[in-house]
Amino acid sequence: MRAYLGALRLSPLFRGMEDEQILAVTECLGGQLRRCPKGGAILRAGQPATHLGVVLTGRVQVSRLKAGGQRVVMGEIRPGGLFAESFACAQAESLPVTAAALADTAALLLDCRRISSPCSAACGSHARLIANLLSVLAEKNLRLAGKVNHLSGRTIRERLLSYLEELSAQAGRSTVTVPFDRQALADYLCVDRSALSRTIGALQREGVLSVQRERFTLNHRQTEGGL
Repeated sequence: MRAYLGALRLSPLFRGMEDEQILAVTECLGGQLRRCPKGGAILRAGQPATHLGVVLTGRVQVSRLKAGGQRVVMGEIRPGGLFAESFACAQAESLPVTAAALADTAALLLDCRRISSPCSAACGSHARLIANLLSVLAEKNLRLAGKVNHLSGRTIRERLLSYLEELSAQAGRSTVTVPFDRQALADYLCVDRSALSRTIGALQREGVLSVQRERFTLNHRQTEGGL
């Protein structure tokens, strides 16, 4: 695991820890290295929800299938980011989501059942990890609340602009890079891909957006905010 310390240092789960503390606490939690080729599943829906994952290399997309077969993208996770932590901490009977590799990926899986247990080898680090995990879960709840706000839009236009305006506000600039391709963005916003493409085209013609692949510029923010 020492070879992946660079990615582990990026993770909010290990915030405030020294390298040796990170290594000790990952061992305490039964850390498992999982390598997965592009397109493969690191965790599958239906598996027991016992482990959270930390992306070490590559990218992971978390999605779930609705009853009608529609795929809903929950998010894309990059090195240092966590996935499946909410379900594992809640001790859900099984995972309702699949975590799939968008590129050749390495991930660290940690057994959440060990998090609440005392650790004689790294007790200080263990306490720090618990505090960090609580912070991560709180931040994730805020992001999910934001997504609910986007999906409350009645039209594709409203959903897309709500999402882009949030990204723009977070970045402090009018041009943002969306961490999804078109299909994944459509899945994230729970809309049809073709209809989303038509909406993007209409917004470009109106001068509201300028788009280059995954880079979107909100032109009205430049006018209103001077960005």
